[in-house]
Amino acid sequence: MARELVLGLDAGHTVTKAVLFDATGRPVAHGSGTLPLTSPHPHWVERDMDDVWRTAHRAIAACLAEAGPDAGRDVAAVGLAGHGDGLYAVDERGRPVRAAIVAMDTRAEPVLAEWRGSPVWSRSLEWSGTVPFSGSPAALLAWLARHEPGVLQQARWLLSCKDWLRLRLTGAVATDPTDASASFTDMRRGGYSPQLLGLYGLGALADLLPPVLACDAVSGTVTREAAALTGLTVGTPVVTGAHDVDAAALGVGGTTPGELCLIAGSFSINQVVGEHPVVDPRWQVRHFVRPGQWMTMSTSPASVANLEWFLRVTGAPAEQRDGVHEAIGREVEAHLGGPSEVLFHPFVYGSPHPRPASGTFLGLRGWHDRGHLLRALMEGVVLNHRWHVDALCSRLPISGAAARLTGGAAHSEVWSQMFADALRRPVVVTDVRESAARGAALLAATAVGLLDGVTDPRAEAAVLRRHEPHADRVVVLDEAYEVYREALEVLGPVWGRLDAPGTAE
Repeated sequence: MARELVLGLDAGHTVTKAVLFDATGRPVAHGSGTLPLTSPHPHWVERDMDDVWRTAHRAIAACLAEAGPDAGRDVAAVGLAGHGDGLYAVDERGRPVRAAIVAMDTRAEPVLAEWRGSPVWSRSLEWSGTVPFSGSPAALLAWLARHEPGVLQQARWLLSCKDWLRLRLTGAVATDPTDASASFTDMRRGGYSPQLLGLYGLGALADLLPPVLACDAVSGTVTREAAALTGLTVGTPVVTGAHDVDAAALGVGGTTPGELCLIAGSFSINQVVGEHPVVDPRWQVRHFVRPGQWMTMSTSPASVANLEWFLRVTGAPAEQRDGVHEAIGREVEAHLGGPSEVLFHPFVYGSPHPRPASGTFLGLRGWHDRGHLLRALMEGVVLNHRWHVDALCSRLPISGAAARLTGGAAHSEVWSQMFADALRRPVVVTDVRESAARGAALLAATAVGLLDGVTDPRAEAAVLRRHEPHADRVVVLDEAYEVYREALEVLGPVWGRLDAPGTAE
């Protein structure tokens, strides 16, 4: 039988998904695994790197088992996607030198405080297209150089999440332009920039950065060891892949320049592909999967992860903790009448604002129940997305086309409608449930010639739902947004005082 299937592997912050697709991006089988994050100290967010690989190879094995006996023989190529930023450091033998640090980590805030008052801030924006944030490689490496210099002395390669998984699948070291541009590449010319590394005081680490290959290049083949663990065939091509943000845009068809694409997952991702870079401290400009295009992203760790936190700490039934479910939607829908009585700032894991900010409920009364809190939480997440979208619209040529929504919130009709109402624009949800895995699979299919490119019409995503703004709810969420913004200003000093006792060294 001809090899006509492709496997997309998407390693997020908490869930890793392996999805088998046919060449046109139609799902055939699925496997997944959950990996907990750990916080050994305040502000630290880490994960065991061997557990990351274990979760991934088990997800692949479960996916292939669901597809049927010997399904691995039908896989033409594997595509990779993973969460961006953070740090996965390995030694000469390819073994971890410490636990992985993920993008929600904020230990490097004191480093950023120093950089904000120096030329680092403006020059990093000018040269790289972004200012560093606490979970970016630049900030984390600067922190490690101060507090764990032995880690950098042991390290041979400084990788991103998906690149660690490629190393385990193939034994090969590589990255792609989307992940490489997290901190150290020249925004306009591409390639690693000695000037940027020197700006951060990290010039000595240049040789630890992995080689950069095209997103749809074959960057290795499955080893005998990886084949035994996954069920894949030895020698199966593995494609370089992309940052999960870019892969998700590919997966839902959000690649037209000027078209707004929203990912409501662990992070609030609000992005648009452009043909010219436009820099602003409110967003990041990174290289897109296609040469000569850039992905502009306004992001924060403040989206659906707030719901997962809420359900966990309130003792919700286990079946409600894995995402957005119909029962939660019905509960919120029953409380949608009238103005927003309770306000929530969705900053449990971080915010897009330079001052300290934390998760906050305002306006609580004795007659409010769980439904009111869930409505406030969902609205707060949407209003944070609006803050990002307003920033993008203020300087970029955003088209009038409907915004494409993917991620956990897209599985809820109630939540999807909130996006349309808050953004005052139509929102479409495609029939793609695992957008980043699908995008990785499309890159794999392109690499081995099953598709003519990631925008091949044969792989076009179908629209599942279209949400038009409701005039009455637009008014309600406009008013809620005014209060949301006012409270941001007023609460700044209070959040700062609450944050002070746990400040990282």
